[in-house]
Amino acid sequence: MPNPYLPLWEYIPDGEPRVFGERIYVYGSHDNAGSDKFCDFKLKVWSAPLDDLNNWTCHGHIFHTRDDRDHKSDTPWTDGDLYAPDVVQKDGKYYLYAYIMGAKGCVAVSDRPEGPFELLSKYKYEVVEGEGNDSFNGGWFIDPGVLVDDDGRVYVYCGYESSFVAEINPDNMYEIIDGTYQKDIIPIEEPFRFFEACSPRKIEDTYYLIYSPRVGSRLVYATSKSPTGPFEYRGVIVDNGVNYPGGNNHGSICNINNQWYIFYHRMTNGTVMSRRACVEKIELLSDGTIPEVEMTSLGFENSLSPYKMTPAEIACVLKGGCFITERNLASRPVTAIISGCIIGYKYFDFGEDFSTETMKFSAVVKGTGCKAKIKILLDDYENGEEIGVCEIGADDGVYTAIVKNVTGRHALYFLVEDSFGGWFTDMFKGRHLFELESFVFMK
Repeated sequence: MPNPYLPLWEYIPDGEPRVFGERIYVYGSHDNAGSDKFCDFKLKVWSAPLDDLNNWTCHGHIFHTRDDRDHKSDTPWTDGDLYAPDVVQKDGKYYLYAYIMGAKGCVAVSDRPEGPFELLSKYKYEVVEGEGNDSFNGGWFIDPGVLVDDDGRVYVYCGYESSFVAEINPDNMYEIIDGTYQKDIIPIEEPFRFFEACSPRKIEDTYYLIYSPRVGSRLVYATSKSPTGPFEYRGVIVDNGVNYPGGNNHGSICNINNQWYIFYHRMTNGTVMSRRACVEKIELLSDGTIPEVEMTSLGFENSLSPYKMTPAEIACVLKGGCFITERNLASRPVTAIISGCIIGYKYFDFGEDFSTETMKFSAVVKGTGCKAKIKILLDDYENGEEIGVCEIGADDGVYTAIVKNVTGRHALYFLVEDSFGGWFTDMFKGRHLFELESFVFMK
């Protein structure tokens, strides 16, 4: 599946990937299209077979802080929204760690990784001397990331604007062991600059903590030889704000069939809300480092086919103010397209057909009463090869151009320009020219 890798109507940010048995599970928050806030009152889980990452199954709602048409609330003490959970396995049970906005968080349990999860307990702890109500974020346990170590000990990592780690009693999985609270497990100073989104992983003898720093839209990581540090800052894994409308980021790394991935999210609707799940292949080098990866449209794919209809919304480059919005359940175009906007996709494999000199390009658009043109560029939106220009009319429709035949694997960029001209061109600057819904190449 390309990015976003879940069905395009689904909005799952803050994804924690976990391999249980023969399936990969993603546990995250639940956003809504066109929303003015993060998250809502329910959690969902999706999974796929390890040998078929194009076949994702929704297991429905697994935990709730409010009643809905099918479920009663699981949290009688609060109806606060659910944020950024994590799930771990221990002794044949699956434990969900919930962060509830404005209220004490909790732990829930299930016999199955897909849930549903039943409330086990609120977190139990003693206030740390000298920390007052701020210890454990006042009981919220913000962005809990949980590590079950090889020796059976269990650690929870949390934080917003400052981090902490504490050890959980493995006999009940919700009680913090006195004396194990350690503040600033990841410092807020340079180069760490901790902000939020703790996600721990152990790989061989090294402990990784993936998190979001105070600057930008990044996921970065630090490593240690101990679960309680000290940690060494190692660098950026992915930045969802490079040539794209940025916002927060939250996710983690996972190994599937001997390939490492970074799971993260990116924004829609011109806001930092309405986030959707994305994934990129990464390398884990022999020295334990993870080179930074670019954001692409690929998801789990090695390349995309230009000869299949491509939904515009899988763009990984959006510059100049354009963004993806959900008009309805079946339509999520790139909108707010003005002159100078750039819409990009990485990567298409055009094959090795040298039999023709040209091919057709067609774009499905919703008109706005303006005329425009799409310059079609390869590999670079500033200096890439221009293979053709598609003239866009004022009305809804399919607009077609004859373009140069292309072979090989390429990034694809659309540079949009208006076609106003005349005396009063400046009056139309900033006018929304059209909405891009999909496109395809044909031979």
